[in-house]
Amino acid sequence: MLYFSTWKTVAVLALCALGILFALPNVLPQSVRDKYPSWFPARTVVLGLDLQGGSQLLLEVDGEALRRSRQIALQEDVRRVLREARIGTTAIQLNGNTVSATLRDPGQKVLALEKLRTLATPVGTTLFGGSGPVEVDISSPSDRVVAATLTEAALQARIRSAVDQSLQIVDRRVNELGTVEPSIQREGADRILLQVPGLQDPQRLKDLLGQTAKLEFRLVDLSMPAEQAAAGRPPDGAEVLQEDRGGGQTTPILVEKRVLVSGEDLTDAQAGFSSQTNEPIVNFKFNTKGARAFGEVTQANVGKPFAIVLDNKVISAPRINEPITGGQGQISGNFTVQSANDLAVLLRAGALPAPLTVIEERTVGPGLGQDSIDAGTRATWYAALFVVVFMFATYGVFGFFANIALTIHVIFIFALMSLLGATLTLPGIAGIVLTIGTAVDSNVLIYERIREEYRAGRNMVSAIDAGFRHAFAVIFDSNSTMAIAAIILFMLGSGPVRGFAVVFLLGILTTVITAVTMTRMMIAVWYRRTRPQTMPF
Repeated sequence: MLYFSTWKTVAVLALCALGILFALPNVLPQSVRDKYPSWFPARTVVLGLDLQGGSQLLLEVDGEALRRSRQIALQEDVRRVLREARIGTTAIQLNGNTVSATLRDPGQKVLALEKLRTLATPVGTTLFGGSGPVEVDISSPSDRVVAATLTEAALQARIRSAVDQSLQIVDRRVNELGTVEPSIQREGADRILLQVPGLQDPQRLKDLLGQTAKLEFRLVDLSMPAEQAAAGRPPDGAEVLQEDRGGGQTTPILVEKRVLVSGEDLTDAQAGFSSQTNEPIVNFKFNTKGARAFGEVTQANVGKPFAIVLDNKVISAPRINEPITGGQGQISGNFTVQSANDLAVLLRAGALPAPLTVIEERTVGPGLGQDSIDAGTRATWYAALFVVVFMFATYGVFGFFANIALTIHVIFIFALMSLLGATLTLPGIAGIVLTIGTAVDSNVLIYERIREEYRAGRNMVSAIDAGFRHAFAVIFDSNSTMAIAAIILFMLGSGPVRGFAVVFLLGILTTVITAVTMTRMMIAVWYRRTRPQTMPF
């Protein structure tokens, strides 16, 4: 029978109060929200790029650079393994993905193959938890030659892993800027779509993302002048890099290829000012492993210049005056305040596994976003107005109850989006308009079933109870099919499509609460108060 217990009524009213509480900050000015107590909900729905303007970058992970670095690393690994095993070679050549080593003594071929097989390790894991593809194939083309070849499957696995790692690092770097709710997602096999609402000048963003931020500490090679090495051939184990002298000026400097300490061991980096010159610097701190290595290196090389290399460019090359054993240091150079801050951001976020190339750039002005908001708001109001008029004209007081439930339905959507920190885009507004129609559709199903039951001879209470009970199965099935479609859109879609799917899913969830439970409560209260004798529609 038509009955709604007191505790259910209290629960529904409390839920409505919470919805209004969480949705309220969206209609209050910032000055009012700033006065909220700390425990009071103050989160608002974040407007997407198409509503408040901002910058969008489509980035591509440089797979060729990653491939090349793996080829060079394999060549160095082959040289290291054979040298440690005291296996003499006349040449170690790199040809594509294959490193070939020509042996002095053919009798050492079996030993060389055995040692090189230690490089044939799997890369990552498979979907089902097994080992990934083997990175290196070891072979012997002739009696004097052993070869190590990078497998294509392993290279592709490394590229996929590089994209996943780049997603995390891009997220950390962008969030360090203090921007609001950036959208960072994968596009295809090797691309990343980055949307930063509210950022009108993307140049600083591109500068941050255009650097891999690979920090290395190496010794300066003093065996010959850098100019002579640049004009001829540098010594084995050394290379010529460019040192930044400020004002766009660079000079060549000869540094060892051997990396003594890597930036991977950094735990923190902060911009500051030198206590001696008051110039901008970057203070850094190592973890335990890095602090120990940095202390050993500086202790063993007192008096020698120490090159600080960022992305194969020497920032500075100070002389080691004394051992640095505290795990902390400073990077000085020709920094401005902003460049020091940006370098600190890069070092805190970590190095990218491969360079990122900007292949598409868009900037959306706030005026276009405001036009979209105005158009979407008008569309929402018009849709709601026509639905309200139709429901009231068709179903009378029952339509009025449906309209109240519809209002609470929209409030719930904004409350949930605020609570989840979801981003509202223009397709999201379309999703709200669509859920307005689907929400009252559930009420139409219930009311038409009530009308059928009443005309079939049931009394009013029995007809209302039967209408809600029998229509619920149809409502649940129809909303389930729509939810399945929305979930697929969310999983397979990207950008605005996912924004539409999120709003639509939230609308489906709140529809079941408002159209069924809340409407039934209002009708039960109405019936107990008025005791009508005939159906009002």
